[in-house]
Amino acid sequence: MTEHLEPKMKPRLNVLQPDDIEEVYSATMEVLERTGVKIRHPRTLELLDGAGARVDTDVVRIPDWMVKDALRKAPSRIVLGNRSGERSVKLERNRSWFGASLDCIDYLEPLTRERRKFVLDDCRTTAALLDVLPNYTWGMTFGIADDVPAEFADRLVLKEAMTHSEKPMVFCCQNIESLKQIYEMAIIISGGEKQFFNAPTIAMLADPISPLTFTDESLDMMIFCAEKRIPQICYGAPQAGSTGPASFAGSVVQGTAESLSGLVITQLARKGAPFICGAFATVMDMRTTIFSYGAPEMILMGAALAQIAQYIKLPYFGTAGCSDAKLPDSQAAAEATLSCQSAALSGANLIHDCGLLDHGSMASPAFMVLVNEVLYMINQFMRGIKVDEETLAVDVIHSVGPGGHFMEEEHTLKYFREVWYSNLFDRSNYETWLEQGGRRFEERLREQTLLQMKHRPQPLPKEALKELDKLSKHWK
Repeated sequence: MTEHLEPKMKPRLNVLQPDDIEEVYSATMEVLERTGVKIRHPRTLELLDGAGARVDTDVVRIPDWMVKDALRKAPSRIVLGNRSGERSVKLERNRSWFGASLDCIDYLEPLTRERRKFVLDDCRTTAALLDVLPNYTWGMTFGIADDVPAEFADRLVLKEAMTHSEKPMVFCCQNIESLKQIYEMAIIISGGEKQFFNAPTIAMLADPISPLTFTDESLDMMIFCAEKRIPQICYGAPQAGSTGPASFAGSVVQGTAESLSGLVITQLARKGAPFICGAFATVMDMRTTIFSYGAPEMILMGAALAQIAQYIKLPYFGTAGCSDAKLPDSQAAAEATLSCQSAALSGANLIHDCGLLDHGSMASPAFMVLVNEVLYMINQFMRGIKVDEETLAVDVIHSVGPGGHFMEEEHTLKYFREVWYSNLFDRSNYETWLEQGGRRFEERLREQTLLQMKHRPQPLPKEALKELDKLSKHWK
């Protein structure tokens, strides 16, 4: 993705007024102080009790001043790096970086449109595709490999993802032992701890259970990440009307409380531990009971959560580019476009789930390619309009004068290059379209997907591959 100098006025979306933001923050503090969070993990309880929280058996109530202290300690800027050590993803202010999905159960073959279980080879395919699509600046572990033993599938899919893509990866894992081995892999790929800390190639996704509950396994991993300075995301999933309040503001409050309680824990484990906040707040579709990935209410709550994160000066993990559709069709394109544009306009930082279908259950290379094209349009839109003496073009307009044309002007030669042209969306007239075969969008998308899937990333150094293989043998 090409970076451009930001214009003075960048397009923005604000769904909350300043007073609303303060009300949400105040309500979040009330939830943490009065209701609290459920924790049974002995070391976490010891950390919280010793720092001043009120511990009542397995319910911990966290006072406002503890949250403010954690916010002062936590970095407001986090940088992730690619395999070569380049600091490529900079989470700060309202800069947005889009990434692919994780933990899909199924896979949609781009040529035959056959739906089947996701297997390890599919991880190689989707990781290589991620590597070549420029508007995906980071990735995730794509799917749950059905053809390998479940007890170490989390490590195998991440190994394949990091081997077949140079971009930073966000992952989930089963337990602390998995995490330790994943950390070893990251150190091997980075070339050592010093290089890893300069440009971390991985970040862990930790999921509180909504409402307001942390498992012992999650807390083991969160504390390990904090101690090792591995960037981590604390990301609850309140489903409005089910695991969260039916009101949108209420689900935003609960999601923020779940994430900020994780922030307090990580900063007690290690001051300055890199922490990314967020929540996947969406609705329960009352007709189907699904956890919707394409609902406009999800987009609205995501934008509100991004504003809260900017208010408290933490990087924010958002959701966009996904759909409840079963194919990369018109519904999928509409839902993905609205969510991606809203996420960019709201200033969400690390935006995940691009290219994900069927409410989070299916990976689709074709949909990844489609969303990448949508992101071209959104990135162009987000450049805004630069206004200065040259772009106002008063002298050029005067030189051409009434009735003239601008096609031969040097000004045109310079600025027409800023226009974006798609390799997928068709702008030809009807006659030209027919002459070129009258190919429908689905055909062009399939062709473009198969072309992009030919990409092969730079291989890892032989010594690193050897070390990874040696490490993975112990998993079996």
